[in-house]
Amino acid sequence: METKETLQNELKVIEKWEKDQKGLWFWERIGRIPFKLLDRLTPKFIQGKIGSLLDELGSFIQNGGSYLSNEKSVFHYFEKKTGRTITELKDFQDVPVVEMKEGSLALGNTRKNAATIQGASTGIGGIFTLVIDIPAILAISLKTLQEIAILHGYDPKEKTERIFILKCLQFTSADIVGKQAILNELADFSNEEMKSKEVFSQLQGWREVTVTFTESFGWKKLFQLVPVAGILFGAFANRTMVSDLTEAGTMLYQKRRIMERVERLEIQTEESKGL
Repeated sequence: METKETLQNELKVIEKWEKDQKGLWFWERIGRIPFKLLDRLTPKFIQGKIGSLLDELGSFIQNGGSYLSNEKSVFHYFEKKTGRTITELKDFQDVPVVEMKEGSLALGNTRKNAATIQGASTGIGGIFTLVIDIPAILAISLKTLQEIAILHGYDPKEKTERIFILKCLQFTSADIVGKQAILNELADFSNEEMKSKEVFSQLQGWREVTVTFTESFGWKKLFQLVPVAGILFGAFANRTMVSDLTEAGTMLYQKRRIMERVERLEIQTEESKGL
């Protein structure tokens, strides 16, 4: 297990990353405007199809549905990468957070490549294949965050964990005010208070997450409306999205695991003093 000093050094890296989130790109500031324009231009039947596909994600917060990741395949990936034997989530308790981070970023890269291909393939048909791309990239995003959760020793089969995952997803597509609010909400996620009814009630409006998520496509997806040329823009948009998601998910899970380990070390220190 790492020393308290090592963990605190890693925590400083995360805190610097959090501060960097305060600087929004110009494109992110105007990103929602084109998407609202796109919404007005999109034929009714396509709007309805997108809406019904996104509605299916409501089952994720309740039971995970078809979006749950395969735990064993993540264990196997980590074993292959590090040589560590992982047979259950508890085995990650002894894995250094640096290895968790490296594994998460590497696995995120493979998902980024899949998202790139997805965006390119659906970019061929312009607006008519956009209906396929949005739920597909959302599914890739949920799988990626679940895999990051597993690599940090957390179980996506638990409802509270799926709430954390949706918060990570929401963080990626939120504006600066939203990002700060989410960071505050996740600060004490391990506390029982955060697992109370109040937290679950926040996710009753989970549609907000999907609306924010689709709006965050913004100007990127606007260019994907052009058939064939949309291949490049679709690939770029999806690749960027999963890249940002991987970084955010990794940092937020790193912080959570580090805080838990620091707290455990402090308790052990106090107990040893009392002997």
